[in-house]
Amino acid sequence: MYEWDFSILWGYRWLLLQGLGVTVAFTAATVVGGLAIGMTAAICLLSRFRILRGFALGFIEVFRCTPVLVQLIWCYYALPMIAGIEMTPITASLLALSCYGGSFYAEIIRGGIVSIDPGQSEAASALGMTPALAMRRIILPQALRRMLPALMNQSILQFKNTSLVSVLAVPDLVYQGQIAAHDSFRPLETYSAVAVAYFMILFPLTLYVRRRERRLGEAR
Repeated sequence: MYEWDFSILWGYRWLLLQGLGVTVAFTAATVVGGLAIGMTAAICLLSRFRILRGFALGFIEVFRCTPVLVQLIWCYYALPMIAGIEMTPITASLLALSCYGGSFYAEIIRGGIVSIDPGQSEAASALGMTPALAMRRIILPQALRRMLPALMNQSILQFKNTSLVSVLAVPDLVYQGQIAAHDSFRPLETYSAVAVAYFMILFPLTLYVRRRERRLGEAR
């Protein structure tokens, strides 16, 4: 029978904490980048120009319909050969995860915008507001309340997706866990600790999202 020994992990605590810091930083960066990409793509989807709608739709479908692991590998190995731009593992990972998250954020943002009563835009136009001003001051603030739970759910998925950057040797929590597991010959304890770290961060966030969804349902 296997004898568990978590005490061995104490010697790797700083290595794992460093990896956790990289994971959190990656999540924050890709969420911000993904939201910027998603907002841009959502606005293009709602544009009256067909070429912008087509470009945004193509971007969204490509990144939504392909595995994020393949995107990571493609950005790191294939994109430099095509574009002639050398990429570090960190740069390739940030680009792939931001675009992947942005494709989902785009649909969430688009859905939130179109859920607002068209009469709001008409009223803003009657007051002399430009479409851009009406979007910024009237439509988006209302849509954000409806989008927030879905945006947070996607951000939670972004946190978990960062575990895949370990395939490019980015020193995140999973990669540092691999080093500790190979060095200590205690993979069960190491990966259990990694799983607990993810759970301790994500579980409170999921509870908060559920609470927000419940409040939003009551408000409606």
